[in-house]
Amino acid sequence: MAPVSHSLSFSLIPFSKTLTLKPSLSAFPCRASSAPPPPSSPPPAADSEGTGPAAPTRGQVFLERQRSKAAAAVVIKEYKRQDDYIERKKKRRERKLVRAKVATNVACCYGCGAPLQVEERDAPGFVDPETYELKKRHRQLKTVLCGRCRLLSQGHMITAVGGHGGYPGGKQFVSAEELRQKISHLRHDKVLIVKLVDIVDFNGSFLSRIRDLAGGNPIILVVTKVDLLPRDTDMNCVGDWVVQSVVRKKLNVLSVHLTSSKSLVGITGVISAIQNEKKGRDVYILGSANVGKSAFISALLQTMATKDPVAAAAQKYKPMQSAVPGTTLGPIQIDAFLGAGKLYDTPGVHLHHRQAAVVQANDLPSLAPQSRLRPRYFPIPSVNGQTSASNCELNGNSLFWGGLVRIDAIKVLTRTRLTFYGPRRIQTTMVPSNKADDFYQREVGLTLTPPTGKDNTETWPGLEAVKQLQIKFTKKNGPACDIAISGLGWISVEPFGLPGEDNDDEEEVGELHLSIHVPKPVEIFVRRPLPVGKAAESWYEYEELSEKEEESRPKWFY
Repeated sequence: MAPVSHSLSFSLIPFSKTLTLKPSLSAFPCRASSAPPPPSSPPPAADSEGTGPAAPTRGQVFLERQRSKAAAAVVIKEYKRQDDYIERKKKRRERKLVRAKVATNVACCYGCGAPLQVEERDAPGFVDPETYELKKRHRQLKTVLCGRCRLLSQGHMITAVGGHGGYPGGKQFVSAEELRQKISHLRHDKVLIVKLVDIVDFNGSFLSRIRDLAGGNPIILVVTKVDLLPRDTDMNCVGDWVVQSVVRKKLNVLSVHLTSSKSLVGITGVISAIQNEKKGRDVYILGSANVGKSAFISALLQTMATKDPVAAAAQKYKPMQSAVPGTTLGPIQIDAFLGAGKLYDTPGVHLHHRQAAVVQANDLPSLAPQSRLRPRYFPIPSVNGQTSASNCELNGNSLFWGGLVRIDAIKVLTRTRLTFYGPRRIQTTMVPSNKADDFYQREVGLTLTPPTGKDNTETWPGLEAVKQLQIKFTKKNGPACDIAISGLGWISVEPFGLPGEDNDDEEEVGELHLSIHVPKPVEIFVRRPLPVGKAAESWYEYEELSEKEEESRPKWFY
């Protein structure tokens, strides 16, 4: 039998498809436990974003969201800060444009600051049309004085502020609030403020709302008219008294200067302080109406003219001086410095609580003292130092200070004395209190002036405001206090002011009762006694200060 042969045949089949391998999930380790879940738990949900070695946890997602929010808050805050900066810059640019427009495009009277106009003859700033065109043609409008200022220079009392200086009706050219708005921008600007205060009316002229005008700008305080204080007054006592009063008001006062625009006392010290603190900024003269701003600027330019040719040239066109409240009706720019920065005279801030706001225009000069103050005592001492029989004490009597103030002595000591410091033109009269009402009705406008004349008394409101004072005192060698009448002067109250024998009974009495009558808007201030006269050296007490308090207090100069 033939052997059977087995043969194997192989055929090659062409491979046309690509082999695809599908990896299993278990091929890649993850951060979670590799142990399989318990049978009872549901299978994990499929990750819609896919799986990978860096898949974030919930904690990481939360932290990332918090970082994103914080970054967004920083970006938003930065955008807001930039927006605020842009807005502030825009407002600052607008204010500069407004001031530049007023300064360059509107010609103003160099005497009062009112814009020049040719339409209304009786309004401030009026100039004859021919004169205006001539000066305009020659570019000399800065040398023009308006018609009202010319009349003021000749002694006429022409008010231009409605409701002040006895001008309640008629054509109210400018309101007191409008004048205040013209200097309200100062609290936003970086300037140097020179604030003026009248020593005769220190409380009434201080401007209690000075922060609304000056803002946080530094202040040089100038006390004017110190030459009016009684003779033999120790200025060391007065300077310390002023500094103590200023410290209590908590203002940014750099220094205090006692000055006189008439005798030029203290003006050099003010100039030195301005030059040291100006630092390229504009200098604004601020103060209440009739505090003496224009007179101070005139004295400033006169003193500076000896060394500064710019100030010498500015003397020719200096602001107008007048007893009328509201003489200056707009900011007046004065080129007074060689370097950067201008000097500005500003409209006086009108205060309703001063006597100038209630009297008629023709009585305004009587409120301004023209010579050194002389004390007037009541009861009146005789030549040998004793009092007359008719004026032995004040109890049961009333004192009239012109037609503006009435003081009733309700309960005082036998030796109590009232000393009046104010204008000489306004007389003082004492009558029994039970006859005071009839006496005032009969004599107001005649012997009790101002108001002057019966015509003015018809519209006179009278002494409607009454303030009851209970004055306590503890020492015998000086005044107990001062009663300051806003816009007029002050009355020194001396419980033991009359010479005589000591009385043990009087030493136990520690309170005086007075009743003060004034026109309704006028304000009354009770303050520490101002140390004037030779006797003040003996009773004035300097405040004891530590070295730190002494350094923080502003220095005063005279």
